[in-house]
Amino acid sequence: MATEENSKKQVAILGGGCFWCTEAVFLRLRGVSKVTSGYTGGTVPNPTYEQICRGDTGHAEVIRIEFDPHIVSFEQILDVFFHTHDPTTLNRQGADRGTQYRSVVFFNSSKQKDTAAKIINKLDDSAEFRDPIVTTLEELKEFYSAEDYHQNYYNLNPNQGYCRVVIDPKMHKFQKRYSKMLKPEKSEPEKQ
Repeated sequence: MATEENSKKQVAILGGGCFWCTEAVFLRLRGVSKVTSGYTGGTVPNPTYEQICRGDTGHAEVIRIEFDPHIVSFEQILDVFFHTHDPTTLNRQGADRGTQYRSVVFFNSSKQKDTAAKIINKLDDSAEFRDPIVTTLEELKEFYSAEDYHQNYYNLNPNQGYCRVVIDPKMHKFQKRYSKMLKPEKSEPEKQ
């Protein structure tokens, strides 16, 4: 029987602020087959977005990334994660504040936990970030998918104000830094 770490598909669950932002980034990464926005890390079963927004469930807004480790490694996933949000601010990303926006890696194996810890230590030692990384490492328990209207949000709502003001600049920075790791752009169908 193949374990998840030996199978073709692996899963990473990350929280880096608003899941609309993180989902948009990872959907464009080569080797990623699926990204699902959701919640985990708290005590309330089957939470709703309204409950999450109150900040008293213990859950974080996260994304569940399914990826092929033969194309993109967990280490590369984490590199993108740490460079597309601010891992040095406690319970905050931009204007979003509260534990539901914490920077967190929810590990599903000791290997993922060890890998994330090594990367955090390496980044802290390098002084690449002005302040120490506050990203927590938490064991994954139950993942709850967010409501349907949160899925693929940026792609379905590109002209929405939040998408234009907050996500667009993040996407430009991401695409510039990780251009070699992006999925090919879908070509437009020929017009007749």
